[in-house]
Amino acid sequence: MTKKEKLLEKAKNNPNGLSFEDFCTVMKHQGWVLDHQRGSHQIWYSPKSYRLSVQDRNGKAKSYQVRQFLIRLEEEGDDNA
Repeated sequence: MTKKEKLLEKAKNNPNGLSFEDFCTVMKHQGWVLDHQRGSHQIWYSPKSYRLSVQDRNGKAKSYQVRQFLIRLEEEGDDNA
């Protein structure tokens, strides 16, 4: 299992415990692009142009945002995994 696959599995298994840095790395590996940042909000776009706003919370990713990402990833097809 590659590091990329391990990070994605970590996100799926425990969205509450994912660091914000790991979350951003997972999104990049799946083809998402950081469009811009305004204050604490980062705006990411999926390969099919779905928009997701994410924020760092004390070094951790917000679990509901990780779940939103995973749902969208599944809907769009996990082509980049």
